[in-house]
Amino acid sequence: MTNLWRTVSENDQITGNPASSITLVEYGDYQCPHCAHAHPLVKRLLAERGTVFLFVFRNFPLQKIHPAAFMAAAAAEAAGRQGSFWAMHDFIFENQKKLMVKKLPEFAAALELNMEQFLLDLESDDIKNKIESDFESGIRSGVNATPTFYINGEKLTYDTTYESLLKAIDLH
Repeated sequence: MTNLWRTVSENDQITGNPASSITLVEYGDYQCPHCAHAHPLVKRLLAERGTVFLFVFRNFPLQKIHPAAFMAAAAAEAAGRQGSFWAMHDFIFENQKKLMVKKLPEFAAALELNMEQFLLDLESDDIKNKIESDFESGIRSGVNATPTFYINGEKLTYDTTYESLLKAIDLH
């Protein structure tokens, strides 16, 4: 079993119950169809059990096969600087078929973000460094595909079903 290399910190994108003893970490890629499949499963899990666990999303853009993934991650992080990380996260996954780098400003506009700030943040070195740090922590944690989940620091056997995620939460 592979363990999570970097512990959860204030630098992570988190939602759910921060006081919970259960933490589910996902390494995901916004252009990955398997991550788009997992997205509504995680949303359902948060809707049904969000008070009993903390959810963390870390960027793991597979740039060789998903050319828009890194900039999509940057768009989510840039939206996060305006308090809209999860809104952009949802919007990107729910519009994955339209995902292209040139569409990201349209996504931000749909979320009514401050466009000038969004475009500045989209290109910032801090955001690029955050994404690269997420990716490196994934590599060091043994991530070799997306999505990869960890529960309380241990790699989760996710079989693409809601039940596998639910079972992991309920067993902890």
